[in-house]
Amino acid sequence: MTASTPLLVTFAAYLLLMIGIGLAAYRSTRTFDDYVLGGRSLGSYVTALAAGASDMSGWLMMGLPGALYLSGLSETWIAVGLTIGAWCNWRYVAGPLRVYTERANNALTLPDYFTHRFADGLKLLRISSALVILVFFAIYCASGIVAGARLFESVFGLPYAQAMWWGAAATILYTFVGGFLAVSWTDTVQATLMILALLLVPMMVLIGVGGVGQGVALIEQVDPARLEWLGAGGMVAMVSALAWGLGYFGQPHILARFMAAGSLATIPRARRIGMTWMILCLFGALATGFFGIAWFAAHPALAGPVQANPERVFIVLAGLLFDPWIAGVLLSAILAAIMSTLSAQLLVCSSALTEDFYRGLLRPEASHRELVWFGRSMVLSVALLAIFIARDPESRVLGLVAYAWAGFGAAFGPLVLLSLFWRRMNLAGALAGMFAGAVTVLLWKRADSALYEMVPGVIVATLAIVVVSLLTRAPPAAVRTTHDEVQAILREAGY
Repeated sequence: MTASTPLLVTFAAYLLLMIGIGLAAYRSTRTFDDYVLGGRSLGSYVTALAAGASDMSGWLMMGLPGALYLSGLSETWIAVGLTIGAWCNWRYVAGPLRVYTERANNALTLPDYFTHRFADGLKLLRISSALVILVFFAIYCASGIVAGARLFESVFGLPYAQAMWWGAAATILYTFVGGFLAVSWTDTVQATLMILALLLVPMMVLIGVGGVGQGVALIEQVDPARLEWLGAGGMVAMVSALAWGLGYFGQPHILARFMAAGSLATIPRARRIGMTWMILCLFGALATGFFGIAWFAAHPALAGPVQANPERVFIVLAGLLFDPWIAGVLLSAILAAIMSTLSAQLLVCSSALTEDFYRGLLRPEASHRELVWFGRSMVLSVALLAIFIARDPESRVLGLVAYAWAGFGAAFGPLVLLSLFWRRMNLAGALAGMFAGAVTVLLWKRADSALYEMVPGVIVATLAIVVVSLLTRAPPAAVRTTHDEVQAILREAGY
């Protein structure tokens, strides 16, 4: 695919819109609290779409369709696991975390919350959790850089190295300028664009292959194994795919949206909006990849770019099936998916470095202006590190996302869940669980097992938290009192 005038114009218009939103948010960013959490002022609609867009990165429109195109229905279990996990996250974590972080000395970041939740005077949790965020988010951000490079490489014919810089530049700019409000406002626009694209493209693919029945028949001719719900990996592969849902409870960029909600009352409506959006988007991504097999079977002469890299299936179909002006808008949706998650991740990393290292350890008396500008400099630093990790042209989006997703899910998921609901959990248990989860993921990944590293990571972390908490001293009375107060608020609100 080569860049045409319509593609250039639509991409340029989209990027200018995002930067304009960033400049508007800059005018509303006066304190560090505004830069990190938007002053906890998000309504239901923005909370829902910002959480969804920051979750569904480039893997939704590149990695997931590519996996379906390559392997067939067996990859659908990823979407099933994610849907269940996301609903549980909205239902059981969003409200309690919103209340608890405000009661825990108005915590702005997860490390800040852990510090106050467990009365960590030595700040061991703050430092450890901030390091976990930096390690795994560097990998996660790299997946966004790779996805952006693939898009610019495919659409504009740029070399990978050059495409990588262009793909990252606009995201870095509006995150640098506008902070959390810019990220959340742009997420809302981007989420709308994403769902439009993920409904239109599979619809046109189905029309092109003659409907669902004809599409399935064509896929059976290509490879009957792609119609099997259990792939070559059997039950282990299915469990691994479903386990993606466990990761939601520990993703800092998603949990930050819950913390920023205007009030506890906004959460139920945000959940309904967010889950509807997510289910429709996942369905569109699955249908694009799956019926893309049939479309390219009917048009084998056009399948070359997708055979070379299945993660380009959405890009190629959008360019072939639509007028260049519409294709430009649809391909901008891929950029939207990439930018929304990458910006959220950059901001969380920046927040951890600023709030948990700079202010927490080095400059507790720093002014809001100083903190905001330090945070902006950290956005640039983390982005450069992610670009360095993503420099390999053979990198795959879904592989990078899977690794980082498991790291956060295991290190933070059990820690967040138990901290919200288990009164007996203490500082020693929190440290043990976070360390055990992160190390298990790192070691299991190196073992190259067929079982997704999320599964052993979450199990080991949960056991570590429970066993160490029970074997060590109970948390201080003040911590237990705060926990009881939070639970009372939640019970009164119907949680």
